[in-house]
Amino acid sequence: MSSFNFSSNNFSFKMEVTEDEPRDENLAKIEIALLSIIFVSAAILNTGLLFVLWKRRNQVSRMRVFVFHLCMADLVVAFFQVCPQLVWDITDRFMGPDMVCRLVKYLQVVGMFASTYMIVVMTIDRYQAICNPMVTFRRRRARWNIPVCMAWVISLIGGLPQLFIFSMVQVAPGVFDCWAHFIQPWGLKTYVTWTTLVIFVVPIFTVVVCQVRICRAVQINLYIKTHQEGENGVVHPLPSRASSVVGVSKARIKTVKMTVVIVLAYILCWAPFFTVQLWSVWDQNAPTETATFTILMLLASLNSCANPCIYLIFSGQLPKKLMALLCRDSSDPKDSMLEEATMVSSLYLSFRNPPDSR
Repeated sequence: MSSFNFSSNNFSFKMEVTEDEPRDENLAKIEIALLSIIFVSAAILNTGLLFVLWKRRNQVSRMRVFVFHLCMADLVVAFFQVCPQLVWDITDRFMGPDMVCRLVKYLQVVGMFASTYMIVVMTIDRYQAICNPMVTFRRRRARWNIPVCMAWVISLIGGLPQLFIFSMVQVAPGVFDCWAHFIQPWGLKTYVTWTTLVIFVVPIFTVVVCQVRICRAVQINLYIKTHQEGENGVVHPLPSRASSVVGVSKARIKTVKMTVVIVLAYILCWAPFFTVQLWSVWDQNAPTETATFTILMLLASLNSCANPCIYLIFSGQLPKKLMALLCRDSSDPKDSMLEEATMVSSLYLSFRNPPDSR
């Protein structure tokens, strides 16, 4: 058995077999600064959006439920992944008993699973809504949102290995830290590769397949709308597969676009992270202590800041009215004051009442 120190968002690996090496203080300052910005931004954005969605909980839609739970997953990432890591970087040592060490590491991975698989079930739901609308209609009155429950169950189960891998380990005489234990030489490689597969590769493959089929269905929908009526005004019968997608609404297409952007943001944030992790465990000469490695790992948590921003951008008139308020013409003071009051009122109503997405 060998001990490994996992830092920088739970997965920065540094082999420690004989002695504890001093950290790079300049690099630690960069980590603390970035983690502070990410934590504050993710906490404020997701809490604010969660509050808005909760106030409108009586007007339920499937998409709003998914966004609500995605906010909750991102808050788990912010408070149980980013925040503990920030405190850990400040103190340089994990301050707490063995049980807290195991619990923090468990919740860190739960947040990663939840944020990922909430995007997966959201994409699958959009696929069902576009390609199999009758299935979505039958499920609409169900009391429990089964896909959301499945995403949380997968997350809670997926994080269980953390409880057994991590513990408080003596890294120097009288000095303890929260480290992981792996069987050599294959334990660490197996763990990182498996985690990459279940948190990144398999989910991304699933959502890409769904998005390709959704795009194909929308393409069929647009083709039918433009070619259903022939040259002589005769309406041609629809193919059986095409008839199921002919009624795709603008609201659904809008939610599909939002889902695509959320998936792209996830890939951009997490692809460098998992690439770095695989490199660090499969290549013994990987420069794991460089600032580039550290920043790539830290920026992965930006995904929790991006998701609420994406929803607000797709929610309707808020961005346009904000830009109009900032760029308004102030040539006439009276008209300017009236316009400003109108804009502020409209902004408030837009934020309080974002358009419902079916």
